Amino acid sequence: MRKLAALAAVVTMSVGTLTACSGGNYCDNLKGYVDSAKGVDIKDSDQVGKMLDSMKKVSKSAPDDLKDDWKVVIDYAEKAQDAKGDTNKLLELAKSDGPKIQTSMEAITKQAKDTCKMDLPGAGNN
Repeated sequence: MRKLAALAAVVTMSVGTLTACSGGNYCDNLKGYVDSAKGVDIKDSDQVGKMLDSMKKVSKSAPDDLKDDWKVVIDYAEKAQDAKGDTNKLLELAKSDGPKIQTSMEAITKQAKDTCKMDLPGAGNN
């Protein structure tokens, strides 16, 4: 269950404090995504689907150096949605894709902090 909790934390980017955003559309879209991800239950495929829509919007406006990282995160969230709440599938997903997701989330989190002046607690920087 610990891996499932880690998966939920990564995918939903449980955000506490957000500060002003200064990097244009990407930062605005990122804030919108973070707001949409609050409280998402990774086992509810409808909630994950709504979050995915917001992820895709962020991905389109992401800086070129983050496009691949957003693709990894989106692919992961799509797999989580496809699991339809099956805890065993979600645990397997966390096990198989966890390291890739962690690396991508670290890059996204660093960019959010450096460019958007936004902290993403729960995403590897707290």
